[in-house]
Amino acid sequence: MTEERITETRDVDGNTTTRTTIVHDEPRGSGGGGGKVVLMLVVLGAIAAAIYFLSTMSGAEVAKDNAVAEAAGDVGEAAGQVGDAAQDAADSVAGE
Repeated sequence: MTEERITETRDVDGNTTTRTTIVHDEPRGSGGGGGKVVLMLVVLGAIAAAIYFLSTMSGAEVAKDNAVAEAAGDVGEAAGQVGDAAQDAADSVAGE
């Protein structure tokens, strides 16, 4: 609701001054609409960056796990070759 107040004052010489004051009961807009949009864009950008970094980090974990599994397979294969060589050596010593 808007209220208009009119105030009249007279000085000693008899001159009249009128002043009008308008009072608003409802607050006007905060006036920060542009700032809110910028803030929302910054927040959305931060969320997008967080999602990107989290997805990149999980990919690195998968690559690390695959490398460890491959290395373990290589070690197992080498152990098998050593075992075969030992068996061949034992057979050749026993066959002599």
